[in-house]
Amino acid sequence: MSQRVERRGIHVDQSELLCKKGCGYYGNAAWQGLCSKCWREEYQRARQKQIQEDWALAEKLQREEEEAAYASNQGSQSHPAPPTQAPPTLGPFSKFEEKKSNEKTRKVTTVKKFFSPSSRTAPKKETHEGKAPSPSISRQSSIETDRVSRDFVDFLKNLQKPGREIHKQSRAFIEGMANKKDLSADELSECVQDFYQNMSDRLMTHFKGSSERVECVMDQVEKYIMTRLYKNVFCPETTDDEKKDLATQNRIRALHWVTIQMLCVPLDEEIPEVSDSVVKAITDVIEMDSRRVPRDKLACITSCSKHIFNAIRVTRNEPASADDFLPTLIYIVLKANPPRLQSNIQYITRFCNPSRLMTGEDGYYFTNLCCAVAFIEKLDAQSLNLSSEDFERYMSGQASPCGPEAGRGWAGSGPAGASPGVVQAQRQIETLSGLSQRQEQVLEGVRELQAELVQWEASVARQVQGIQERYPLELRPLPPAPAIDSDNTDDDRLPPPLTPQVFAG
Repeated sequence: MSQRVERRGIHVDQSELLCKKGCGYYGNAAWQGLCSKCWREEYQRARQKQIQEDWALAEKLQREEEEAAYASNQGSQSHPAPPTQAPPTLGPFSKFEEKKSNEKTRKVTTVKKFFSPSSRTAPKKETHEGKAPSPSISRQSSIETDRVSRDFVDFLKNLQKPGREIHKQSRAFIEGMANKKDLSADELSECVQDFYQNMSDRLMTHFKGSSERVECVMDQVEKYIMTRLYKNVFCPETTDDEKKDLATQNRIRALHWVTIQMLCVPLDEEIPEVSDSVVKAITDVIEMDSRRVPRDKLACITSCSKHIFNAIRVTRNEPASADDFLPTLIYIVLKANPPRLQSNIQYITRFCNPSRLMTGEDGYYFTNLCCAVAFIEKLDAQSLNLSSEDFERYMSGQASPCGPEAGRGWAGSGPAGASPGVVQAQRQIETLSGLSQRQEQVLEGVRELQAELVQWEASVARQVQGIQERYPLELRPLPPAPAIDSDNTDDDRLPPPLTPQVFAG
């Protein structure tokens, strides 16, 4: 996709985000500007053409080998070798059977040469023992897989008989994919997309055209199968995704000096709400790598984009435009430097439900992210309104935009053209100074309160002592308790004691 850079900022027409074939869906840089539907059609046509060419070449080579073998056989018959002891034969047709067997072996070997997995896929990357996942990560992955499987079964219970069929087909597909480790990334993507399409067609027939119910079920199907297949299809060994990740990370690190003014980003990070939205946007785009389902990765991109739109709206007190969004997204990506960015983009492109990438806000934001990454890869002096000399010095580390020689090709920020980083550092120093003064005031108040407590305790003690001296406490002895055998006038009222009586036996 082309970028048209203006003085006011980076501008990309909305038409440039759409499919090059004019179907109205969003295109993708990984698909050469085509949407998912058009790319699959082109891929299938190219694949069929390649298969036909391979068959034709295999047949041609087979004929050449047969002709060469025939010529070699004729030459050996015209110049017979010295007689040797012949091995025992099995019958009159042994030579014919041997020749037929040799021709069949050559034919099979020639055909396998072109259609074996090794001829269709790129050479695998060298594996290292250090890349093996740690036991804790494996346990966490297993726990998440079990949880997703339980949720998928619980969801399908509501569908009754169709749910059992969906679960059966999904499990069969996962088991089949486990035996296709030698396929290329494009072929793995083709298998998953074919499964999505077939499942969607069946659900559309079952639900009688209810696209909302079909989309709900397909979301659960995608979550289930991609969680189970994630470790096998994310950044597969047959691709150079890891190499691209390192190249992109190094490129972003080399562009650490790019300022918000160079990109003409309409943000004022001095506003607390704007600064908070920027932090949340950076967190979302970094968190994308921790998700396993393509839909969840897209949700992180969408959440990041919404925080960007909110930051622009708060800064300008008006709704953000597309011309403001793309430069800000580039700025966020440069500040975040997301891990495995290329691998995540390729993973979403290959294995996400295509309907999400072709339409809707998810597709729009994802297409803009692809544009932002492409812009970063091709970023030059003209894109930042810099001279070529300044750009090369900044890239090589010989100078910095906040240095004394900076500022000829870009609008400086703050006093004397100081960079935003210096301005922010000064602001933080002032804030820390203010906090230090407030801390001293608090400590002084604590000391005064302690002195007041001591004085209050002494005053209370003096008052208590004065009251005790003024009103001394007199302790009077209690009267003695009467003895048990003492005279008691109330005893006259008691009945006489019982007199024992003797009865004659």
